[in-house]
Amino acid sequence: MEINEKQQELIYKFNLFQQQIQQIQEQVQMIEKGINDLNELEKGIVEIKGKKDREILSHIGKGIFIRTKVISEDLVVDIGKKNFVKKNIEETRAMIRKQTGRLMEMKENLNSSLEEVNSEMAKVIEGIQRN
Repeated sequence: MEINEKQQELIYKFNLFQQQIQQIQEQVQMIEKGINDLNELEKGIVEIKGKKDREILSHIGKGIFIRTKVISEDLVVDIGKKNFVKKNIEETRAMIRKQTGRLMEMKENLNSSLEEVNSEMAKVIEGIQRN
């Protein structure tokens, strides 16, 4: 069976749509992971509140914790380019919520893009069905 020029063009378009959809879905997954990480971070910060002069378990990474004594509820926060500032718990939580909001906005934009690609793909399918 020979593929004509019109069919080749459709195959090319569908491959492009498929690539776009896959890229957008991967970006959405990365953003969702970032949102989950920020939510977990905020939970951890909330747990510090009221624990001054008490021992807590601090997460070091990959399921490893260390017992630490909280000597202050002030946090040292990296605000970018290795610049650190002292913030209290509520200021830090506000910063995290702001970051989460930006990620949610990015996710919404990506979902809109995904809907646009799906809409374009549906138009192409309609065109095929009419012919």
